Amino acid sequence: MADWQDLEAVDFMLDECTTWAVVGLSGDPSRTAFRIASLLQERGKKIVPIHPDAPVVLGEQGYATLADVPFEIDVVDVFRRSSAAGQFADEAVIAGAKAVWFQLGVIDEAAFDRTRAAGVPMVMDTCPAIEWRKRPGG
Repeated sequence: MADWQDLEAVDFMLDECTTWAVVGLSGDPSRTAFRIASLLQERGKKIVPIHPDAPVVLGEQGYATLADVPFEIDVVDVFRRSSAAGQFADEAVIAGAKAVWFQLGVIDEAAFDRTRAAGVPMVMDTCPAIEWRKRPGG
């Protein structure tokens, strides 16, 4: 489990990555994905909603799939059940994302192994909000 939250990977994503595709992000403010996407924006990140309906969320145009995004993605942040999350890690690698983040409670060890084997940093079963709070002044 410690590998899943490798501090070097967490720091890379929080400090060096600016464009975050948020898989499962809709316009529903009661959903965790919406709250975390809002926090990402507050922290200076550009969010890219990934949802089958391709909604505009928090002022950003959404896309139905990662493959539809016409610009570079730094992090693919996945808010899906563990059983459905692995395909998004694979799509992130194919799309050339620099990193993959599976949210708190989202665990797919096989996807983690595939993603890391492809040379893409990945963390899972944590949240940017949690990781920022762990930092001094967080």
